[in-house]
Amino acid sequence: MTASMPVWSIIVPFCLGLFLTKVLTSSQALPMIPILVVLLALTALPLLAIAVTAICEDDRVVISKEGLSFPLFMMPLLKFKRERHWSDLSAADLQLNSSESSAKTLKGWITLFFRSGGRASLQISKVEKSELEQMMLALEVWGVNCDRSVALIEYQNNLQNESRGLERFTYTQMWEEELSRRFSATSFVPLEPGKSLLTGRLKVVRQLAFGGLSAIYLAQDRQKELVVIKEAVVPANADLDTRAKADEHFAREARFLMQLSHPQIAKVVDHFTEEGRNYLILEYIRGQDLRQLVKQHGAQNESVVLDWSAQIASILQYLHSQSPPIIHRDLTPDNLVRRDDGTITLIDFGAANEFVGNATGTLVGKQAYIAPEQLRGKASLASDLYALGGTMFFLLTGADPEALMSSHPKETRSDVSDKTDNLVANCTELEQVDRPESAAILCDKIRDCIASLPKEPKASGVA
Repeated sequence: MTASMPVWSIIVPFCLGLFLTKVLTSSQALPMIPILVVLLALTALPLLAIAVTAICEDDRVVISKEGLSFPLFMMPLLKFKRERHWSDLSAADLQLNSSESSAKTLKGWITLFFRSGGRASLQISKVEKSELEQMMLALEVWGVNCDRSVALIEYQNNLQNESRGLERFTYTQMWEEELSRRFSATSFVPLEPGKSLLTGRLKVVRQLAFGGLSAIYLAQDRQKELVVIKEAVVPANADLDTRAKADEHFAREARFLMQLSHPQIAKVVDHFTEEGRNYLILEYIRGQDLRQLVKQHGAQNESVVLDWSAQIASILQYLHSQSPPIIHRDLTPDNLVRRDDGTITLIDFGAANEFVGNATGTLVGKQAYIAPEQLRGKASLASDLYALGGTMFFLLTGADPEALMSSHPKETRSDVSDKTDNLVANCTELEQVDRPESAAILCDKIRDCIASLPKEPKASGVA
């Protein structure tokens, strides 16, 4: 339709105008029926072309908290009701074509049925996996009265496992992992899906992470927006003074974090305490965390890693410039999300976990990304730079760095430039004085590495 646009948008209207001029200025009596036929054809052709163009161009289902909006070409099956509210959605089903499906590529349809009549079928192979996962989540959260089939729920679980890099796990491995997480030596029991908090304002959708005395959940705020809830618990055997100090520290940290405003840091919306547990409410960031991304697509191109690292260093520069400075303490690939536009966003605050560490003697952060001084309980601004160096190593190699070692990605991946290899090693030096002096200086060093790379088209960062 785009290629033929000059014909139906310029030539045909020009011919229509020329024909009308000839008819109106003709001194002879002309037959009316042929004139009307020509006029009708010349008028209908551009209108028909515009309608076809609109139908061809509109090929996406738009999902919001109010409902769903479908493309024009699906209207006949929807009984010409394009906009559908979630309350109208009665059922959702998955039909697979087993003869064409494999473990990696599923062929089939997701069909939505509506109470007021009509249905919509979406071909799985025509939709990106990340978008399918978002749609499954929307059906679960907003389509509360929708009857989802067992096959659809199982498919959603498989999608989520793939995103987390669990597609190769056997059921026994997954079961054993769940047992080890749930029945470790702690009295902490995470919240179950459907649990309400703040007198019904928040509803837990699912757990996102769980370990030790804390958990992270995806939740629905006022039955509309999605948010992330971070939960932390002071152990039951802690004395009253310790618990009071921990609660006070948490409230102070939370108020401080709520004042932060940076486009690449998930906003801390609120905090509260309920049933002896402390909670942060954070903005929900859509995207894929860097650990999931590397598990799915492998080690990343050096220029992409440097671009992301410059963004992360800029985030640290902002945190470290606060008064007093914020030491993140838990900068890892798990806490960094790549949005669809390629920007990196920090989604979690290790600083807010400090009160749990103080109360229990446990450490915040993943072992491979913890600087030696942080292990000794003396975290500093340089500790975050150490963690960023470890994150760069992971993105370049696809493997976690070795704990308490200066990391050299070039030993694993020979095509990494010497300059980048030296920078990662510099960031992960065991002594703080041997690392870059600040996040701002690290930003400059990363940009210097970017400038020294051969000039070639920049990769997208996703295989």
